[in-house]
Amino acid sequence: MLPAVIVVLMLISFTRGENPAIQVILTRKGLQYGKHLGAGWVQEKLEHITLTDFSGEVLGIHYILTGITITKCDFPEPIVEFNPNNTGFTTSIAGLSVALTGGWMTHFGLIHDGGTFKMAIFGLDVTSVVELGKDPDGHLSVTSVSCDAQVGDVDIRFEGGASWIFQPFVEHFKGRMRGEIRSKICPNVEESIVSLDYHLQAMEVSIQVDEDLVLNIPLTGVPVIHASSMILGLKGEFYDRTHERPPFEAQNFTVPEQPDYMLSMGLSEFTVNSASYALYSGGRLQVLITDSMIPPYIHVRLNTSSMGPYVPQLPKMFPGLLMNLKVYASEVPMFSFQPGVVKLELAGAVKASAIEPNGTQIPLFKLNVDLTFDGKVWVAAGRLKGSMALQNLTLTLADSEVGHFETDTLESLVKMGVMAGLAKLNVELGKGVVLPRTRNAQLVNTVLGVEEGFIAMCSDAEVFTDSFN
Repeated sequence: MLPAVIVVLMLISFTRGENPAIQVILTRKGLQYGKHLGAGWVQEKLEHITLTDFSGEVLGIHYILTGITITKCDFPEPIVEFNPNNTGFTTSIAGLSVALTGGWMTHFGLIHDGGTFKMAIFGLDVTSVVELGKDPDGHLSVTSVSCDAQVGDVDIRFEGGASWIFQPFVEHFKGRMRGEIRSKICPNVEESIVSLDYHLQAMEVSIQVDEDLVLNIPLTGVPVIHASSMILGLKGEFYDRTHERPPFEAQNFTVPEQPDYMLSMGLSEFTVNSASYALYSGGRLQVLITDSMIPPYIHVRLNTSSMGPYVPQLPKMFPGLLMNLKVYASEVPMFSFQPGVVKLELAGAVKASAIEPNGTQIPLFKLNVDLTFDGKVWVAAGRLKGSMALQNLTLTLADSEVGHFETDTLESLVKMGVMAGLAKLNVELGKGVVLPRTRNAQLVNTVLGVEEGFIAMCSDAEVFTDSFN
Protein backbone atom coordinates (compact mmCIF):
# COMPACT_ATOMS: atom_id res chain seq x y z
CA MET A 1 0.00 0.00 0.00
CA LEU A 2 2.81 2.43 0.80
CA PRO A 3 4.29 2.58 -2.73
CA ALA A 4 0.99 4.03 -3.94
CA VAL A 5 1.88 7.20 -2.05
CA ILE A 6 5.12 7.35 -4.03
CA VAL A 7 3.27 6.75 -7.33
CA VAL A 8 1.43 10.05 -6.97
CA LEU A 9 4.72 11.89 -6.52
CA MET A 10 6.22 10.23 -9.59
CA LEU A 11 3.27 11.21 -11.80
CA ILE A 12 4.21 14.89 -11.57
CA SER A 13 7.78 14.52 -12.74
CA PHE A 14 8.75 13.23 -16.07
CA THR A 15 14.01 13.81 -17.33
CA ARG A 16 26.92 11.73 -20.32
CA GLY A 17 27.11 13.48 -16.98
CA GLU A 18 25.97 16.77 -18.51
CA ASN A 19 24.20 19.91 -17.41
CA PRO A 20 20.44 19.47 -17.48
CA ALA A 21 18.50 21.83 -19.74
CA ILE A 22 15.29 21.25 -17.80
CA GLN A 23 15.04 21.16 -14.03
CA VAL A 24 12.03 20.15 -11.95
CA ILE A 25 11.92 20.76 -8.19
CA LEU A 26 9.34 19.06 -5.99
CA THR A 27 8.98 21.05 -2.76
CA ARG A 28 7.78 19.90 0.63
CA LYS A 29 4.40 21.44 -0.13
CA GLY A 30 4.16 19.26 -3.22
CA LEU A 31 5.31 16.22 -1.28
CA GLN A 32 2.62 16.75 1.36
CA TYR A 33 -0.03 17.20 -1.32
CA GLY A 34 1.05 13.94 -2.89
CA LYS A 35 1.02 12.26 0.51
CA HIS A 36 -2.52 13.44 1.26
CA LEU A 37 -3.72 12.42 -2.18
CA GLY A 38 -2.02 9.05 -1.94
CA ALA A 39 -3.47 8.32 1.50
CA GLY A 40 -7.02 8.86 0.26
CA TRP A 41 -6.36 6.77 -2.83
CA VAL A 42 -4.84 3.92 -0.83
CA GLN A 43 -7.71 3.87 1.68
CA GLU A 44 -10.25 3.76 -1.12
CA LYS A 45 -8.43 0.86 -2.74
CA LEU A 46 -8.04 -1.03 0.53
CA GLU A 47 -11.79 -1.18 0.95
CA HIS A 48 -12.21 -2.99 -2.37
CA ILE A 49 -9.51 -5.64 -2.34
CA THR A 50 -9.44 -9.32 -1.39
CA LEU A 51 -6.31 -10.48 0.39
CA THR A 52 -4.45 -13.71 -0.28
CA ASP A 53 -5.18 -16.78 1.83
CA PHE A 54 -3.56 -16.90 5.23
CA SER A 55 -2.53 -20.24 6.73
CA GLY A 56 -0.63 -21.62 9.71
CA GLU A 57 -0.53 -24.27 12.39
CA VAL A 58 -1.09 -23.91 16.12
CA LEU A 59 -1.06 -26.75 18.68
CA GLY A 60 -1.14 -29.27 15.83
CA ILE A 61 -4.23 -27.70 14.28
CA HIS A 62 -3.75 -26.56 10.68
CA TYR A 63 -5.90 -23.60 9.69
CA ILE A 64 -6.55 -21.57 6.53
CA LEU A 65 -8.20 -18.16 6.45
CA THR A 66 -9.56 -17.57 2.96
CA GLY A 67 -11.59 -15.00 1.04
CA ILE A 68 -10.27 -12.25 3.31
CA THR A 69 -11.82 -8.86 2.58
CA ILE A 70 -11.41 -5.53 4.32
CA THR A 71 -14.70 -4.18 5.70
CA LYS A 72 -13.31 -1.12 7.46
CA CYS A 73 -9.98 0.64 7.56
CA ASP A 74 -8.87 3.36 9.93
CA PHE A 75 -6.04 4.68 7.77
CA PRO A 76 -4.18 7.55 9.43
CA GLU A 77 -2.47 9.94 7.04
CA PRO A 78 1.12 8.78 6.59
CA ILE A 79 4.22 10.81 7.32
CA VAL A 80 6.33 11.25 4.18
CA GLU A 81 9.65 13.09 4.29
CA PHE A 82 12.56 13.62 1.96
CA ASN A 83 15.48 11.45 3.01
CA PRO A 84 18.81 13.01 1.91
CA ASN A 85 20.81 10.19 3.51
CA ASN A 86 19.23 7.58 1.25
CA THR A 87 18.51 9.89 -1.71
CA GLY A 88 14.83 9.13 -1.51
CA PHE A 89 11.81 9.14 0.76
CA THR A 90 10.86 7.83 4.17
CA THR A 91 7.21 6.88 4.55
CA SER A 92 5.69 5.82 7.85
CA ILE A 93 2.19 4.96 9.04
CA ALA A 94 1.38 4.60 12.74
CA GLY A 95 -1.78 3.26 14.33
CA LEU A 96 -3.37 1.65 11.27
CA SER A 97 -6.38 -0.49 12.22
CA VAL A 98 -8.21 -2.85 9.88
CA ALA A 99 -11.40 -4.92 10.21
CA LEU A 100 -11.63 -8.02 8.01
CA THR A 101 -14.01 -10.88 7.32
CA GLY A 102 -13.57 -14.21 5.58
CA GLY A 103 -13.90 -17.94 5.87
CA TRP A 104 -11.94 -20.43 7.96
CA MET A 105 -11.08 -24.06 7.49
CA THR A 106 -9.22 -26.32 9.87
CA HIS A 107 -8.15 -29.91 9.99
CA PHE A 108 -6.69 -31.98 12.81
CA GLY A 109 -5.94 -35.47 11.65
CA LEU A 110 -9.12 -36.71 10.01
CA ILE A 111 -11.24 -33.94 11.46
CA HIS A 112 -12.13 -31.10 9.07
CA ASP A 113 -14.26 -28.10 9.86
CA GLY A 114 -15.01 -24.60 8.62
CA GLY A 115 -17.03 -21.43 8.98
CA THR A 116 -16.61 -17.66 8.90
CA PHE A 117 -14.56 -15.25 10.95
CA LYS A 118 -14.22 -11.60 11.84
CA MET A 119 -10.79 -10.21 12.52
CA ALA A 120 -9.49 -6.86 13.77
CA ILE A 121 -5.85 -5.78 13.53
CA PHE A 122 -4.90 -2.91 15.82
CA GLY A 123 -1.88 -0.62 16.03
CA LEU A 124 -0.17 -1.59 12.80
CA ASP A 125 2.96 0.54 12.24
CA VAL A 126 4.95 0.48 8.99
CA THR A 127 8.06 2.44 7.99
CA SER A 128 9.50 2.18 4.48
CA VAL A 129 12.62 3.84 3.07
CA VAL A 130 13.08 3.98 -0.71
CA GLU A 131 16.01 5.22 -2.76
CA LEU A 132 15.62 7.04 -6.08
CA GLY A 133 18.15 6.64 -8.85
CA LYS A 134 18.74 6.61 -12.60
CA ASP A 135 19.04 3.61 -14.87
CA PRO A 136 21.47 3.58 -17.86
CA ASP A 137 18.74 4.83 -20.22
CA GLY A 138 17.87 7.79 -18.02
CA HIS A 139 14.69 6.42 -16.45
CA LEU A 140 13.87 7.24 -12.85
CA SER A 141 14.38 4.15 -10.67
CA VAL A 142 13.09 3.32 -7.19
CA THR A 143 14.57 0.73 -4.83
CA SER A 144 13.52 -0.44 -1.39
CA VAL A 145 16.22 0.32 1.18
CA SER A 146 14.49 -0.87 4.33
CA CYS A 147 11.09 -1.76 5.71
CA ASP A 148 9.92 -2.31 9.26
CA ALA A 149 6.47 -3.43 10.37
CA GLN A 150 4.94 -3.89 13.81
CA VAL A 151 1.51 -5.25 14.76
CA GLY A 152 0.02 -4.12 18.06
CA ASP A 153 -2.77 -6.66 18.57
CA VAL A 154 -5.01 -9.09 16.73
CA ASP A 155 -8.54 -10.10 17.69
CA ILE A 156 -10.43 -12.82 15.85
CA ARG A 157 -13.90 -14.27 16.29
CA PHE A 158 -14.76 -17.60 14.67
CA GLU A 159 -18.34 -18.44 13.75
CA GLY A 160 -19.99 -21.59 12.44
CA GLY A 161 -18.83 -25.18 12.59
CA ALA A 162 -17.10 -26.22 15.77
CA SER A 163 -15.78 -22.72 16.39
CA TRP A 164 -16.97 -22.95 20.02
CA ILE A 165 -14.36 -25.63 20.61
CA PHE A 166 -11.24 -23.71 19.50
CA GLN A 167 -12.37 -20.12 20.10
CA PRO A 168 -11.05 -20.33 23.68
CA PHE A 169 -7.61 -21.16 22.26
CA VAL A 170 -7.40 -17.91 20.28
CA GLU A 171 -5.51 -16.19 23.08
CA HIS A 172 -2.86 -18.91 22.91
CA PHE A 173 -2.00 -18.37 19.23
CA LYS A 174 -2.65 -14.63 18.76
CA GLY A 175 1.08 -14.02 19.14
CA ARG A 176 1.79 -16.47 16.34
CA MET A 177 -0.83 -14.85 14.11
CA ARG A 178 0.52 -11.40 14.89
CA GLY A 179 3.99 -12.57 13.86
CA GLU A 180 2.74 -14.12 10.63
CA ILE A 181 0.80 -10.98 9.71
CA ARG A 182 3.87 -8.88 10.45
CA SER A 183 6.08 -11.13 8.32
CA LYS A 184 3.87 -10.64 5.26
CA ILE A 185 3.70 -6.82 5.30
CA CYS A 186 7.21 -5.83 4.20
CA PRO A 187 7.51 -8.43 1.43
CA ASN A 188 4.27 -7.06 -0.01
CA VAL A 189 5.56 -3.48 0.28
CA GLU A 190 8.82 -4.41 -1.43
CA GLU A 191 6.99 -6.33 -4.15
CA SER A 192 4.92 -3.21 -4.86
CA ILE A 193 8.09 -1.10 -5.09
CA VAL A 194 9.56 -3.58 -7.59
CA SER A 195 6.35 -3.30 -9.63
CA LEU A 196 6.54 0.49 -9.49
CA ASP A 197 10.16 0.41 -10.69
CA TYR A 198 9.13 -1.86 -13.58
CA HIS A 199 6.54 0.68 -14.72
CA LEU A 200 9.04 3.53 -14.41
CA GLN A 201 11.43 1.68 -16.71
CA ALA A 202 8.64 1.35 -19.28
CA MET A 203 8.04 5.11 -19.43
CA GLU A 204 9.19 6.94 -22.55
CA VAL A 205 12.12 9.33 -22.17
CA SER A 206 11.65 10.68 -25.71
CA ILE A 207 8.60 12.60 -26.89
CA GLN A 208 7.76 12.43 -30.60
CA VAL A 209 6.79 16.03 -31.44
CA ASP A 210 6.12 15.31 -35.11
CA GLU A 211 7.32 12.94 -37.80
CA ASP A 212 10.87 14.28 -37.71
CA LEU A 213 11.29 16.13 -34.40
CA VAL A 214 11.89 14.47 -31.03
CA LEU A 215 12.32 15.93 -27.54
CA ASN A 216 14.74 13.83 -25.51
CA ILE A 217 14.18 14.06 -21.73
CA PRO A 218 16.14 11.34 -19.89
CA LEU A 219 17.55 12.12 -16.48
CA THR A 220 21.07 13.54 -16.66
CA GLY A 221 21.93 12.32 -13.17
CA VAL A 222 20.46 10.80 -10.04
CA PRO A 223 17.80 12.90 -8.28
CA VAL A 224 19.17 15.39 -5.76
CA ILE A 225 17.39 15.14 -2.42
CA HIS A 226 17.47 17.88 0.21
CA ALA A 227 15.54 18.05 3.43
CA SER A 228 13.00 20.36 1.79
CA SER A 229 13.02 19.36 -1.89
CA MET A 230 13.80 16.89 -4.66
CA ILE A 231 15.49 18.08 -7.86
CA LEU A 232 15.26 16.22 -11.17
CA GLY A 233 17.59 17.23 -13.99
CA LEU A 234 16.41 16.38 -17.52
CA LYS A 235 18.38 16.49 -20.75
CA GLY A 236 15.78 18.60 -22.59
CA GLU A 237 17.27 18.36 -26.10
CA PHE A 238 15.43 18.39 -29.41
CA TYR A 239 16.83 16.50 -32.36
CA ASP A 240 15.65 15.53 -35.83
CA ARG A 241 15.75 12.08 -37.34
CA THR A 242 19.49 12.40 -38.07
CA HIS A 243 20.18 12.75 -34.31
CA GLU A 244 22.81 15.35 -35.11
CA ARG A 245 23.97 17.09 -31.94
CA PRO A 246 24.02 20.90 -31.86
CA PRO A 247 27.44 22.60 -31.72
CA PHE A 248 26.65 24.09 -28.31
CA GLU A 249 25.99 22.64 -24.87
CA ALA A 250 23.58 23.30 -22.03
CA GLN A 251 24.97 25.74 -19.48
CA ASN A 252 24.60 25.31 -15.76
CA PHE A 253 21.79 27.26 -14.12
CA THR A 254 20.07 27.26 -10.73
CA VAL A 255 16.30 27.42 -10.37
CA PRO A 256 15.27 29.25 -7.20
CA GLU A 257 13.20 27.04 -4.92
CA GLN A 258 9.76 28.46 -4.15
CA PRO A 259 8.50 26.73 -0.98
CA ASP A 260 5.04 28.31 -1.28
CA TYR A 261 4.47 26.35 -4.50
CA MET A 262 4.44 22.60 -5.06
CA LEU A 263 6.75 22.72 -8.06
CA SER A 264 9.51 24.91 -9.42
CA MET A 265 10.72 24.39 -12.97
CA GLY A 266 13.43 25.82 -15.18
CA LEU A 267 13.77 25.68 -18.98
CA SER A 268 17.21 26.55 -20.35
CA GLU A 269 17.68 28.49 -23.57
CA PHE A 270 19.57 25.38 -24.72
CA THR A 271 16.27 23.52 -25.17
CA VAL A 272 14.71 26.06 -27.54
CA ASN A 273 18.01 26.54 -29.37
CA SER A 274 18.36 22.78 -29.86
CA ALA A 275 14.88 22.82 -31.42
CA SER A 276 16.00 25.68 -33.66
CA TYR A 277 19.13 23.76 -34.65
CA ALA A 278 17.15 20.59 -35.39
CA LEU A 279 14.71 22.50 -37.61
CA TYR A 280 17.57 24.30 -39.36
CA SER A 281 19.59 21.09 -39.91
CA GLY A 282 16.52 19.36 -41.27
CA GLY A 283 16.01 22.10 -43.87
CA ARG A 284 12.67 23.10 -42.39
CA LEU A 285 13.35 26.81 -41.90
CA GLN A 286 12.61 27.84 -45.45
CA VAL A 287 9.61 28.76 -47.53
CA LEU A 288 8.94 29.54 -51.21
CA ILE A 289 6.73 32.62 -51.63
CA THR A 290 4.73 33.05 -54.83
CA ASP A 291 2.42 35.81 -56.01
CA SER A 292 -0.65 33.66 -55.30
CA MET A 293 0.26 33.69 -51.60
CA ILE A 294 0.07 37.48 -51.36
CA PRO A 295 -3.38 38.76 -50.27
CA PRO A 296 -5.32 40.61 -53.01
CA TYR A 297 -5.45 43.84 -51.00
CA ILE A 298 -1.64 44.18 -51.06
CA HIS A 299 -0.79 46.59 -53.92
CA VAL A 300 2.77 45.28 -54.40
CA ARG A 301 2.62 42.10 -56.48
CA LEU A 302 5.34 39.55 -56.95
CA ASN A 303 6.22 40.29 -60.56
CA THR A 304 8.95 42.21 -62.34
CA SER A 305 6.73 45.19 -63.16
CA SER A 306 5.47 45.71 -59.59
CA MET A 307 9.00 45.37 -58.24
CA GLY A 308 10.33 48.03 -60.62
CA PRO A 309 10.30 50.90 -58.06
CA TYR A 310 12.56 48.81 -55.79
CA VAL A 311 14.78 47.13 -58.40
CA PRO A 312 14.68 49.42 -61.49
CA GLN A 313 16.45 46.95 -63.79
CA LEU A 314 13.79 44.22 -63.49
CA PRO A 315 11.05 45.63 -65.77
CA LYS A 316 13.64 46.42 -68.44
CA MET A 317 15.50 43.13 -68.41
CA PHE A 318 12.59 40.76 -67.72
CA PRO A 319 9.34 42.56 -68.55
CA GLY A 320 6.02 41.05 -67.47
CA LEU A 321 7.31 37.97 -65.63
CA LEU A 322 6.09 36.51 -62.40
CA MET A 323 8.60 36.07 -59.60
CA ASN A 324 9.10 33.88 -56.56
CA LEU A 325 11.14 34.33 -53.42
CA LYS A 326 12.95 31.57 -51.58
CA VAL A 327 13.20 32.75 -47.97
CA TYR A 328 15.38 30.74 -45.60
CA ALA A 329 17.48 30.93 -42.47
CA SER A 330 21.14 31.24 -43.42
CA GLU A 331 22.27 30.48 -39.86
CA VAL A 332 20.71 28.78 -36.87
CA PRO A 333 18.27 31.22 -35.23
CA MET A 334 19.41 31.72 -31.64
CA PHE A 335 17.35 32.59 -28.59
CA SER A 336 18.76 34.18 -25.47
CA PHE A 337 16.93 34.57 -22.17
CA GLN A 338 17.64 37.76 -20.26
CA PRO A 339 15.85 39.13 -17.19
CA GLY A 340 12.31 39.89 -18.29
CA VAL A 341 12.88 39.39 -22.02
CA VAL A 342 13.42 36.70 -24.65
CA LYS A 343 15.67 37.79 -27.53
CA LEU A 344 15.80 36.16 -30.94
CA GLU A 345 18.54 36.82 -33.51
CA LEU A 346 17.70 35.62 -36.99
CA ALA A 347 20.04 35.70 -39.99
CA GLY A 348 18.13 34.98 -43.17
CA ALA A 349 18.43 35.23 -46.92
CA VAL A 350 16.06 35.82 -49.82
CA LYS A 351 16.74 34.46 -53.29
CA ALA A 352 14.59 36.06 -56.00
CA SER A 353 13.87 34.39 -59.32
CA ALA A 354 11.87 35.32 -62.40
CA ILE A 355 9.62 32.68 -63.98
CA GLU A 356 9.51 32.42 -67.77
CA PRO A 357 6.27 31.26 -69.48
CA ASN A 358 7.73 27.77 -69.95
CA GLY A 359 8.45 27.54 -66.20
CA THR A 360 12.17 28.12 -66.39
CA GLN A 361 13.44 30.05 -63.36
CA ILE A 362 15.96 32.83 -63.85
CA PRO A 363 18.07 33.79 -60.79
CA LEU A 364 17.85 37.54 -60.14
CA PHE A 365 19.45 38.50 -56.84
CA LYS A 366 20.08 37.43 -53.27
CA LEU A 367 19.47 39.56 -50.19
CA ASN A 368 20.76 39.03 -46.67
CA VAL A 369 18.28 39.90 -43.92
CA ASP A 370 19.35 40.24 -40.28
CA LEU A 371 16.56 40.59 -37.71
CA THR A 372 16.46 41.00 -33.96
CA PHE A 373 13.29 40.50 -31.94
CA ASP A 374 12.42 41.04 -28.29
CA GLY A 375 9.71 38.88 -26.79
CA LYS A 376 7.84 38.55 -23.53
CA VAL A 377 6.14 35.50 -22.07
CA TRP A 378 3.79 35.21 -19.13
CA VAL A 379 0.99 33.09 -17.70
CA ALA A 380 -2.52 34.44 -17.19
CA ALA A 381 -5.82 32.64 -16.59
CA GLY A 382 -4.15 29.25 -17.01
CA ARG A 383 -2.73 30.15 -20.43
CA LEU A 384 0.80 30.71 -21.65
CA LYS A 385 0.84 34.04 -23.50
CA GLY A 386 3.41 36.20 -25.21
CA SER A 387 4.26 39.10 -27.49
CA MET A 388 7.04 39.95 -29.95
CA ALA A 389 8.50 43.24 -31.11
CA LEU A 390 10.94 43.96 -33.93
CA GLN A 391 14.09 45.67 -32.63
CA ASN A 392 16.19 45.76 -35.77
CA LEU A 393 16.04 44.80 -39.43
CA THR A 394 18.92 45.20 -41.85
CA LEU A 395 18.72 44.25 -45.51
CA THR A 396 21.81 44.11 -47.74
CA LEU A 397 22.49 43.00 -51.30
CA ALA A 398 24.58 39.83 -51.26
CA ASP A 399 24.57 38.90 -54.94
CA SER A 400 22.89 40.15 -58.12
CA GLU A 401 22.43 38.96 -61.71
CA VAL A 402 20.77 42.26 -62.64
CA GLY A 403 23.44 44.68 -61.45
CA HIS A 404 23.76 46.73 -58.30
CA PHE A 405 20.73 48.49 -56.78
CA GLU A 406 20.07 50.35 -53.54
CA THR A 407 18.15 48.42 -50.90
CA ASP A 408 16.83 51.26 -48.70
CA THR A 409 13.32 51.35 -50.17
CA LEU A 410 13.17 47.58 -50.35
CA GLU A 411 14.25 47.39 -46.72
CA SER A 412 11.38 49.70 -45.77
CA LEU A 413 8.96 47.48 -47.67
CA VAL A 414 10.24 44.35 -45.95
CA LYS A 415 10.03 46.06 -42.56
CA MET A 416 6.41 46.99 -43.22
CA GLY A 417 5.66 43.38 -44.12
CA VAL A 418 7.36 42.09 -40.98
CA MET A 419 5.49 44.58 -38.79
CA ALA A 420 2.18 43.57 -40.35
CA GLY A 421 2.99 39.92 -39.75
CA LEU A 422 3.96 40.63 -36.13
CA ALA A 423 0.67 42.42 -35.53
CA LYS A 424 -1.25 39.31 -36.55
CA LEU A 425 1.12 37.06 -34.61
CA ASN A 426 0.73 39.11 -31.43
CA VAL A 427 -3.06 38.77 -31.61
CA GLU A 428 -2.64 35.00 -31.47
CA LEU A 429 0.11 35.15 -28.84
CA GLY A 430 -2.15 37.35 -26.73
CA LYS A 431 -4.85 34.68 -26.82
CA GLY A 432 -2.29 32.19 -25.54
CA VAL A 433 -2.40 28.42 -25.28
CA VAL A 434 -3.65 26.33 -22.40
CA LEU A 435 -0.83 25.11 -20.15
CA PRO A 436 0.15 21.51 -20.89
CA ARG A 437 -1.63 18.85 -18.88
CA THR A 438 -1.74 15.09 -18.77
CA ARG A 439 -4.58 12.68 -18.21
CA ASN A 440 -3.53 12.55 -14.56
CA ALA A 441 -2.58 16.11 -13.65
CA GLN A 442 -2.63 19.79 -14.55
CA LEU A 443 -0.76 22.89 -13.39
CA VAL A 444 -2.62 25.59 -11.43
CA ASN A 445 -1.65 28.95 -9.86
CA THR A 446 1.29 29.16 -12.25
CA VAL A 447 3.74 32.08 -12.28
CA LEU A 448 6.40 32.48 -14.99
CA GLY A 449 9.45 34.72 -15.28
CA VAL A 450 12.45 35.07 -17.58
CA GLU A 451 15.85 34.92 -15.87
CA GLU A 452 19.43 35.02 -17.15
CA GLY A 453 19.78 31.93 -19.34
CA PHE A 454 16.50 30.24 -18.41
CA ILE A 455 12.77 30.62 -17.94
CA ALA A 456 11.62 29.93 -14.38
CA MET A 457 8.14 28.75 -13.52
CA CYS A 458 6.59 27.92 -10.17
CA SER A 459 3.24 26.26 -9.85
CA ASP A 460 0.88 24.14 -7.85
CA ALA A 461 -0.56 20.96 -9.33
CA GLU A 462 -3.93 19.27 -9.35
CA VAL A 463 -3.96 15.50 -9.70
CA PHE A 464 -7.07 13.61 -10.83
CA THR A 465 -7.24 10.42 -8.79
CA ASP A 466 -10.25 9.13 -10.72
CA SER A 467 -7.98 8.67 -13.74
CA PHE A 468 -5.99 6.07 -11.78
CA ASN A 469 -8.96 3.68 -11.73
